[in-house]
Amino acid sequence: MLINPRQKTVIIVLGPTASGKTAAAIDLAIRYNTEIISADSRQCFRELNIGVARPSPEELKTVPHHFIATHSIHDEVTAASFEQYALTKAAELFIRHDVVIMAGGTGLYIKAFCEGLDTIPAIPSPIRDIITRSFEERGLSWLQEQLKEKDPAFYESGEIQNPQRMMRALEVVEYTGQSILSFRKNKKTERAFAIVKVGIDLPKEELHRRIHYRTDQMMEHGLLQEVKDLKPHQHLNALQTVGYKEIFDYLDNRVSLEKAVEDIKTNTRQYAKRQMTWFRKDSDILWNEDLRS
Repeated sequence: MLINPRQKTVIIVLGPTASGKTAAAIDLAIRYNTEIISADSRQCFRELNIGVARPSPEELKTVPHHFIATHSIHDEVTAASFEQYALTKAAELFIRHDVVIMAGGTGLYIKAFCEGLDTIPAIPSPIRDIITRSFEERGLSWLQEQLKEKDPAFYESGEIQNPQRMMRALEVVEYTGQSILSFRKNKKTERAFAIVKVGIDLPKEELHRRIHYRTDQMMEHGLLQEVKDLKPHQHLNALQTVGYKEIFDYLDNRVSLEKAVEDIKTNTRQYAKRQMTWFRKDSDILWNEDLRS
C-alpha cells in the first residue's frame, strides 16, 4: 500500500458488515500512530451498542475513535452531516498526524467524504413532517408504492429498503416535482488530502459464517434486552434497521424469537450483498490489499 509521506492521507478500510473492518483499521491506526473516524451510519447513535456491533471498550481504548456514540437516535444524521463532521475531524487530526484511518461500510457516507454531495433544495418542514408521519402510520410498503408512482427512476435504482433515503427521495419529488436523481452531479469535489481505499472481500461462505456467528453472539450478549429498552422509540428512523426491526417484530408478537434471529441473519446477508454491489462500482478500491505492506 503506497503512501506519499509528503502528503496528508486518509486510508479508508471498507467492506461488508462482519468482514473484519474494525480489527484491520485498528491494526493500521497502531502502525501509523493515528486515530480512526467511523463511517458507519448506525454506530454513531449512543443508544445502540450490541445490535450495531460497536467496537468494544477495549478496542476504543486501544485507538481513539470518532463518530462513535456521538449522536442520539432522536437526532437527524445524514450523509451531508457526516461529510461535514468527518472533514472537520480529519482537519483536526491532520494537525497531529500525517495519516488518518477511516473505517466503515456505509457507502453513501464514504462517497460523501471522498467526493462531496449533490446540492438538493431545502425541503420545508411541513412536507417532511407529513411524510414522516405517514411512514410511521403506514410503513415501508406505503413508501415503496409512493416512490413507484411519483419517482419511478429512484424506485428502479434499488434503494427501496432504506426508509431514510426513501423519505428523502419522496420529499424532493413532492417539493420540486423532480426526481432526486436529477440533482446528482457528475463532477467530484477535490479534497486537499490523498485518499486510499482498501476493501475487504471475503469468500461468501466465510462472510455468511461470520454473520451467523456474530448474530448468535449478539443474542448471547443481550441484544434482546437492548431492543426491549428501545421499544418506546421503535418508530424512529434510526431503529428501522437490521438487528432491531426483527426483534421488534418478536416483541409485537408477529414472529417467534427463533424466527426473529433467523431473520436478522437473512437480512444481514442481504445487506452485505447490497454493500458489495455498491462498493464494486468503485474502481479506486484496492481489494484485499495486504494492510501490513
